[in-house]
Amino acid sequence: MNPLQKNIALWLVISLVFVMLYHLFNQPKGAQDSIIYSEFISQVEKGQVSEVTIQGESIQGKFTDGRSFKTYSPKDAGVVALLKDKGVRISAKPLDDSPWYMTLLVSWFPMLFLIGVWIFFMRQMQSGGGKAMSFGKSRARLMTDKTKKVTFEDVAGIDEAKAELEEVIDFLRDPKKFTRLGGRIPKGLLLVGQPGTGKTLLARAIAGEAGVPFLSISGSDFVEMFVGVGASRVRDLFTQGKKHAPCIIFIDEIDAVGRHRGAGLGGGHDEREQTLNQLLVEMDGFESNEGVILVSATNRPDVLDPALLRPGRFDRQVVVPLPDVKGREMILKVHTRNAPLAPDVDFGVIARGTPGFSGADIENLVNEAALYAARRNKDVVDLADFEFAKDKVMMGSERRSMVISDEEKRNTAYHESGHALVAKLLPGSDPIHKVTIIPRGRALGVTQQLPIDEKHTYPKKYLLINISILLGGRAAEELVLHDFTTGAGNDIERATNVARKMVCEWGMSDVMGPLSYGKKEEQVFLGRDFMTHKDYSEQTAQKIDEEISRIVSEAYREAKRLLTEHLETLHKIAAALLEKEVLNTTELDDIIHGGQQQVLAFGPAGAPEAS
Repeated sequence: MNPLQKNIALWLVISLVFVMLYHLFNQPKGAQDSIIYSEFISQVEKGQVSEVTIQGESIQGKFTDGRSFKTYSPKDAGVVALLKDKGVRISAKPLDDSPWYMTLLVSWFPMLFLIGVWIFFMRQMQSGGGKAMSFGKSRARLMTDKTKKVTFEDVAGIDEAKAELEEVIDFLRDPKKFTRLGGRIPKGLLLVGQPGTGKTLLARAIAGEAGVPFLSISGSDFVEMFVGVGASRVRDLFTQGKKHAPCIIFIDEIDAVGRHRGAGLGGGHDEREQTLNQLLVEMDGFESNEGVILVSATNRPDVLDPALLRPGRFDRQVVVPLPDVKGREMILKVHTRNAPLAPDVDFGVIARGTPGFSGADIENLVNEAALYAARRNKDVVDLADFEFAKDKVMMGSERRSMVISDEEKRNTAYHESGHALVAKLLPGSDPIHKVTIIPRGRALGVTQQLPIDEKHTYPKKYLLINISILLGGRAAEELVLHDFTTGAGNDIERATNVARKMVCEWGMSDVMGPLSYGKKEEQVFLGRDFMTHKDYSEQTAQKIDEEISRIVSEAYREAKRLLTEHLETLHKIAAALLEKEVLNTTELDDIIHGGQQQVLAFGPAGAPEAS
């Protein structure tokens, strides 16, 4: 059957349906015989009429044998009297005031509505683009020159990742420079990094620098309630890419569709797997996609399917790390380009005071500083504004309106003094930046430490020191208050977790040895570690518990010993906190040095503390 015959058959079927619908909606209410007026009078006189309905000059009724009739009556006043004499049941209705067009609309509205719906769907099927019946169309957005451009000048602190992508841009601009030595353009680049490190920003910079079409889509855009839609959109996406070649396709959060296959429980059709299979075929299948470069971003590379990560699909995995001190300083300069700054603003100081901050965190820090300066009606943003913003981001907002009793405030002061004094007395600990008993975030008080250098690995001694510092607050409560509060709950939890990792993961226990205990069962359909498989005996589990308890208990005894030896200094720090509410490292040093000059001579190793 040729297309013309198919169209004719379709139109015939549609016409038949409309005829059936017309007859359905316009069925007569019942057969009525039309009779002349004289015959009607004759039948009334013979007693053959049982009931009539008079509506204006129209008469409808029934004979005694059940047949219906209708007739037209002239203005005859005697007809009603005749009907009454013959015992005919009479009902009267007023004239129908509805105009003719309303009657026409009511009778024809269903059919007109169906015709309109049919025309709408036929037009949508013939047209494309994000309308009805185009579920399989890709939702990729084409970046044009009208959109605000982001260039590599807007990206700072991740020079290695930027260099990898700049090479791809150079290849697109001058391919002969690389192909003359037998090289080929990478088919795919996977940007991997923690949230906020600038993966999407890098992709936007590629779009601004490349000078080629740039298609952007999110991984979740492939997932729909309809079966087969994801795979269809992948096909359409790469079809668009081939039309605009050479071009770059960017898929953000690719872990939404690129997770391990075979994780479906109980069998059945897995729509996400079909989408991934189609993506694998399009990236490196029988058909070549010359000139189409796929750039993807994810912060969950551990859950991606191995077939997706192999060379030929993603030739390069570009790690986008957290910025170091120099990187944070450069990011600060980028985000403060349009902000008026005071002369006292030193980006180096701010960068050193924000360890572990991502690019997004630094952007938020700059924004909070600008908002705080504007709130105080300043013309420039100074260092105090950045300091306020840093404390707000790292420790939470101050809750000065919170009503706290004097006893509770005293308990908090001794708790935080315990943390601070233990940190000052133990050599090798991170320097104290600030101690406060002003409620911030969800905490009643905060002791903030800032590391001197960036740490990527942690020695055993450093971890033991941190456990002692965490338990310093509880030790101070026991020594001074002779009681315990719930304020140490989070400290105990963190200390126990560190000790457990030391024993079970990092092999830092002499008793348990350099072994790993507890295999993680990764349930990839959940995207997280669902449970821990116990691959050791009950005797080993008992030893692990004993070793964790020993590490935490020894650290607690060490913290308690230090505070006992320097109890007077603890009282002075707590008194200063109750008076000032906030102590910085200089004020803390003054209290310690002024109260007891020999403080620095103590510590577990017997070495003086390097403040």
